[in-house]
Amino acid sequence: MGDQAWADVIRAMDRTYAELVHYQEKLEAQNAELESMRGFLESVFGSVSDILLVVSRSGTVEQVSQSLADRMQQDMSALRGARASGLFCDAAGLSAALEDCRSSRAPVTVELELAATPDPMPYELVISPRCDERGRMAGYVLAGRSVGELRHAYQALERSHHELKAMQSQMVRNEKLASLGRLLAGVAHELNNPISFVYANAHALERYATKFETYFDRVTAGASRSDLIALRGELRLDRDLRNMREAIHGARDGAERVRDIVADLRRLSAGGDGEMTSFDLVEVARVAADWVKRGRAGGVTLRREGCESLMVIGRAGHIQQVVMNLVQNALDVLDGQPDAALCLRHFTEGDVAVLEVSDNGPGIAPDLQATIFDPFFTTKPVGQGTGLGLSISHKIAEEHGGTLRLCPEQAGGACFRLELPVSHAKGAA
Repeated sequence: MGDQAWADVIRAMDRTYAELVHYQEKLEAQNAELESMRGFLESVFGSVSDILLVVSRSGTVEQVSQSLADRMQQDMSALRGARASGLFCDAAGLSAALEDCRSSRAPVTVELELAATPDPMPYELVISPRCDERGRMAGYVLAGRSVGELRHAYQALERSHHELKAMQSQMVRNEKLASLGRLLAGVAHELNNPISFVYANAHALERYATKFETYFDRVTAGASRSDLIALRGELRLDRDLRNMREAIHGARDGAERVRDIVADLRRLSAGGDGEMTSFDLVEVARVAADWVKRGRAGGVTLRREGCESLMVIGRAGHIQQVVMNLVQNALDVLDGQPDAALCLRHFTEGDVAVLEVSDNGPGIAPDLQATIFDPFFTTKPVGQGTGLGLSISHKIAEEHGGTLRLCPEQAGGACFRLELPVSHAKGAA
């Protein structure tokens, strides 16, 4: 019995020793994992650019990031154990935020000034609760980003946004100037005809005035009735009187034509900047299309269909630019085609005003339809197109709360569809 007892004791000691070895190995593995986690956390605290604090439930700093130590110009070890409230200018504000986090058990965001050296820095802090394995409140984690840096970033973003808007406006103006440059020949021709007519009639009126002055001088000198009758026949005053009335009417018609041309040019060159207003889409499209057509040689039949007046909301100058681009592109495609025809169709669909610009040209290849609105895309030869017309027009339509796209169904040629919000102002047709 004694030997058996000693054998049992030895076996029990072996089991205990094996368990101790197993527990030792497990403890060493956990210690290694803990050290690895500690090293990872220290690397995180040392590398983050935003400030980071781990605070106990009583408000004592347990761990800080290297970025916070740098801003405070102190060692990380010197900050551990300090009161978290002492790191900020508004200690009461931090205490209140910690209390809100503790009571709600949810993250709290607060803006506080870090008592940094040499000057305090505003920070946006997110305070999150930290719980132990039993779910009890163990402390807080404070993560903060410099509000000053955020404000600088927002200011830079706002500046970039304004620069982008200015660049877009400049591109619209440049494209409009390019279109207007192509119209100069037509403008010169349109102005030259009535001005020449007025000039010729003015010379005729000058001759008639000289003859009447001669006649009235003889009347003033007391010439006899027979002499005056003979002089009137010699000077052909009766014929000149009829011609003078025709010259006056012709000069007036020529002047009115010049006035109308100048009025169209003023509407055509309107900048269209500022607030959205109500305007007649039919009239704007008429002026734009007529002037583009005047600047082109060769016969193109321009037809209009649909509403006689269609009031919409937008900037008339910008919409003129869209119509000019669409008509200019159509005329470029129709160049040299004997039966060239262009149609502008106006109608409404609910609260949407629609303008369709269609031609009887070769149309747009299916493989190009997805890219025609891309910036700098063009099928024209080098030097004959910027590739920005359709892209800018598409952007203008979107800024007006509308759309510019290819017509969904077009049997032949190309058709572009511009949609804009209808104006419900008084007097709108």
